[in-house]
Amino acid sequence: MALLSDDIQFHLKIKDGDVGKYAILPGDPGRVPAIAKYLDNAEFVASNREFTTYTGYLLGEKVSVSSTGIGGPSAAIAVEELIRCGVHTFIRVGTSGGMDIKVSGGDLVIASASIRSEGTSKEYIPPEYPAAADYEVVSALKAAGDGLSENIDGRRCHVGVVHSKDSFYGEIEPEKMPVSYSLCNNWDAYVKCGCLTSEMESAAIFSVAQARRVRAGAVFTALWNVERTKAGLSDTVCMDSDRAIRAAVEAIKILIERDRENGV
Repeated sequence: MALLSDDIQFHLKIKDGDVGKYAILPGDPGRVPAIAKYLDNAEFVASNREFTTYTGYLLGEKVSVSSTGIGGPSAAIAVEELIRCGVHTFIRVGTSGGMDIKVSGGDLVIASASIRSEGTSKEYIPPEYPAAADYEVVSALKAAGDGLSENIDGRRCHVGVVHSKDSFYGEIEPEKMPVSYSLCNNWDAYVKCGCLTSEMESAAIFSVAQARRVRAGAVFTALWNVERTKAGLSDTVCMDSDRAIRAAVEAIKILIERDRENGV
């Protein structure tokens, strides 16, 4: 018996017809039902390991929500298996740690591209090739995010480059790592280049999407910003991801309408 089946995907335990062409990707499986509440007639599809999937409708179009777990390897698996079942548009929604001092806790950050400080993308695209978000998805997220934002700390919406890494504690406590010299120097360089925030999945998701010629984007809630603290600036800790979730849902609606107009 073959390990991989054409009927049921090995990890997500989904099959053709279970998911729509559009998918929202949180990391936490516990967040899937909360996001699915924004869909019409959402129903549980499958759950296995870190992967939980629900499917419902937006504007009459089938849309799915599927968790990816933490980090690039599991995120890449989720995207691969969702593509095999017909998904062509992905929006990652999650949390992050701010880097540029203009990003405050609670702000939305929409990724235009991701720094590839992780390992998964290396197995999909050449080292010189950028992990870039799809322009149409970025545009839809920007329109949605702007409509949910204000020009005050904790309510702004930013678009730019983000950072993806494999080690959460390598970011939080880099000085405790044997390779602290590399982690700290790279972090400082990324900050000087204007990198907005740091997270753990977008580089892998963008790279898989580019390799498989589908669309992907990402929107994050900045939980806090250590660089603002270092600079003596005020900052807050925000654990509420609802605005990012609503931005992802509204962006999917925008993309559905645009795709219909373009006959996609």
